[in-house]
Amino acid sequence: MARKLAVIGAGLMGSGIAQVSAQAGWDVVLRDVTDAALRRGKDGIEASFAKFVAKGRLDSAVAEQALARITTTTDMDAAADADIVVEAVFEKVEIKQEIFRTLDGLVKDDAVLASNTSAIPITKIAAATRRPERVVGAHFFSPVPMMQLCELVRGYKTSDETLASARAFAEDIGKTCIVVNRDVAGFVTTRLISALVVEAAKLHESGVASAEDIDIACKLGFGHAMGPLATADLTGVDILLHATENIYTESQDEKFAPPESMRRMVDAGDIGRKSGQGFYKH
Repeated sequence: MARKLAVIGAGLMGSGIAQVSAQAGWDVVLRDVTDAALRRGKDGIEASFAKFVAKGRLDSAVAEQALARITTTTDMDAAADADIVVEAVFEKVEIKQEIFRTLDGLVKDDAVLASNTSAIPITKIAAATRRPERVVGAHFFSPVPMMQLCELVRGYKTSDETLASARAFAEDIGKTCIVVNRDVAGFVTTRLISALVVEAAKLHESGVASAEDIDIACKLGFGHAMGPLATADLTGVDILLHATENIYTESQDEKFAPPESMRRMVDAGDIGRKSGQGFYKH
C-alpha cells in the first residue's frame, strides 16, 4: 500500500492527521501558507507526542521516528508525488475549490484527493477538478490523536476504488470508518450534532433550562459522553455555527436555522474554550 501523504493545512485538524499518519508509518508532508503556521502545527505535534510519552502511552523512540517522518513546506508542489492528499483548511467552499483546482494540476493520476470538510458537499469541491471520481470526503474528528471515527463521504462521482483507498488509509492509521453514500450537506455526524446543538441553544435562549441542565439531560438521559452545549464550546461555537449555516443554506430545513443567540455569541467573540467563554465560562 502507498505510504506518501500530503496534508494541506497545518491547523489543529491538519497537524493531528499528520501526527497519527506519521505514527502509523506514513511519510508526511505538511503544507501551509506561512512558516509561522507550520511552526505552530509542528510545535503542536511535538507537544502532543510529549504528552503521550509522559503518560506512558507511547515510547519516546517511536515518537521521535514519527516526527522524523514529517516535513513541512509552504510549497504546494511538495504534494506532487503524494499517493493521498488530505485537505484540512477553513470551511469555505471557494478556498477548498481553489486548493483542489491547484492539486488537480499537480498530483499523480491515481492519487486520492480527500477533504476533511465537515459540512460542504464533496461534489462541489470535486467539481473544481478534472478527476471528480478521485475526490472523496475524509472527515476526521478533533482531537485527531484521540478520536477514533473517520466519516468517509462519497461525492456524486466518487469511484468505488477511491472510496476503498480512502478507507484503507484511514483504517491503516487506526480509525474506524462510516460511509456516507449520498452527498448531503453535513453528511451524518454534522447533521446530527448541528440539529442537537441548535435545539439545545434554542431551549437555552428561551430560558427553558440552563446550559448545565440541558447537558445533564443528554448525558444522563441519553448516555452521551458530553452534552451538546459543552460540545459546542469544545468544538468552537463559531465553527458549529458556520457548519450549521452551510447545512441550512443547502437544505433550507428550518431545524438547521441557528438561533440569534448563537450568532450574537460569535459576534461578541464568545466562541467557547478557545476564547474562555461560550455557553460556559472556561
